[in-house]
Amino acid sequence: MIISDTVATAFVVAAIGGFFGARDAANWHEKWRFLAFGTELLVLGALAVSRSWAPAVLGQGAEEFRRLGRSLCGAAVVLALGGIALTSRNIKLWIFVALPAIALVTMTERYLLRLWLHRERKEGRCLRPVLAAGSPDTVRDLITRTRKFPHIGWQVEAVCTTDGRGLDGDLVDGVPVVGQLEDVAKHVRHDGYRVVAVTPDPHWSPERLRRLAWNLEGSDAEMVVAPVLMEVAGPRLHVDAVLGIPLLRVSMPAFTGGRRAIKGVVDRLGAAALLILFAPLMVLVALLVMLDSRGGAFYRQRRVGKDGREFTILKYRTMVTGADGAARAALAERNEGAGPLFKLRRDPRVTRVGSVLRRYSIDELPQLFNVLTGSMSLVGPRPPLPEESAAYGPDVQRRLLVKPGLTGLWQISGRSDLPWEEAVRLDLRYVEDWSLALDTVILWKTLRAVLYGQGAY
Repeated sequence: MIISDTVATAFVVAAIGGFFGARDAANWHEKWRFLAFGTELLVLGALAVSRSWAPAVLGQGAEEFRRLGRSLCGAAVVLALGGIALTSRNIKLWIFVALPAIALVTMTERYLLRLWLHRERKEGRCLRPVLAAGSPDTVRDLITRTRKFPHIGWQVEAVCTTDGRGLDGDLVDGVPVVGQLEDVAKHVRHDGYRVVAVTPDPHWSPERLRRLAWNLEGSDAEMVVAPVLMEVAGPRLHVDAVLGIPLLRVSMPAFTGGRRAIKGVVDRLGAAALLILFAPLMVLVALLVMLDSRGGAFYRQRRVGKDGREFTILKYRTMVTGADGAARAALAERNEGAGPLFKLRRDPRVTRVGSVLRRYSIDELPQLFNVLTGSMSLVGPRPPLPEESAAYGPDVQRRLLVKPGLTGLWQISGRSDLPWEEAVRLDLRYVEDWSLALDTVILWKTLRAVLYGQGAY
C-alpha cells in the first residue's frame, strides 16, 4: 500500500507538472519544481501521520477511506498556508487540481488493492493468526464472526479459556483449546500469533489485563480487547485518560447537526442528478410495466419514516393489480419472509417485467422522488410498513430515529436472504454508527449488490 500510494502520488504530480510546465515553459522554474516535490512529500507525510497505512485499517471499509480523506484535507490546508507564506501565485494549481487528482487516483488504486486482498482472504490467504482468550461462549461468537467476514483478515487458530476446556471437550466451534487464560502470553511467544483477541470473561480484571499487556511486550502480537458495547463502533468510540484511568467514551449518535444537514443536501442533489440521469430508462420502464399487465405504472404504499411519521412510497408496479388483497391472504401460509416481513421467492402475483425489475432493484428508482421531497434518504434503514412498525419492540423502534433509505446495510448484506434479527441488527448499527464515509461505502457497494441481484425477489 505504501508503494502504490507513493507511485500514484508521484504519477499525478509528474503528469500535472509536465502538462502545465510544457504549456508555460518560460515560468517553469525552481519554485514550480519545489511545489511539485513539496506536494508529494506533504501528501505522503499526511498519510503517515494519520496512520492511513496501519495494518488494522487496510481493507476495513469506511475507516480506511475516512483516514485517506482526512489526510488529503489536512495536506490541502497545510499547502494553502504554505502558499500564503511563500506568496506563491501557483499554489491554486496544486490545491484545486493536483490534490483532487491524487485523491481520485489513490482511492481507485486502494479500492483495486482491497478487491485483491478480500479475494485472497476468502481463499484462506493473507490472514492473521489469532489467539482468542475469554469465555467459551464469547469466543465462539468471535469465531463465527471471523468466518462469516473473512475480509477482516482474522483467523482464530487457538483458544484459551478459564479452565482450559471448551464447549466440545477441547474444542470451541472446531478450534482447539490450547490452555488457560494465564497461559496466553506463553502461547503467543511460542507459536507466534499476530493478534490476541480478549473476549468478555469474569477472569479479566483490570490488573490481569494490564499484566497480559506487559507480558506481550516485545512480541509481534497486537492485543485487542472486545468491549461490552459490541455493537457500538466507528466514530462514536473514543478512549480518554481521565485521572490516570483509561475510559471508553461513547458519544451520542448524531441525529441532528451539521453532518445531518450536509447529508440532507447531498441526498437532494444526488436524487436530482440520478433522476436526470435515469429519466430515459424510467420512462421506458413505465411503458413496459403498463404493456405487460393491466394497471398503472406506479405502485403507492404507506410506509413509516423518521419519528414514526407515515408517508407514501413510490415504486414501479411489479405485481398484478389487486395483489395486496385476497391474493396475499391466500398466500399467507407460504410466507418465506423473515420476522414480520411477507416475502415469497416465487410469488405468483409478480409479473414477467416485475420479476426483472425486482432482481435488479429497478422497481425502486421512483423512490428518488421520495428522497427529493425529503421523506427518505439515499442511505438509511429499510422503510417499514405501518403494521410492521406497530409490532416493533422498544429496541427496534430506534430504526425510526433517522430517515429510511433507498439503500442501506441491509441491501448490501443480502436483503431478503437475511434473518430478521440480522436485518434489525444492521439497521440499528447504521443508526448508531452513521457517518458520511459509511454512506459513501454503502452507496458504492450497492452497485455491486444490484448487479448480482443477491436476496432480491
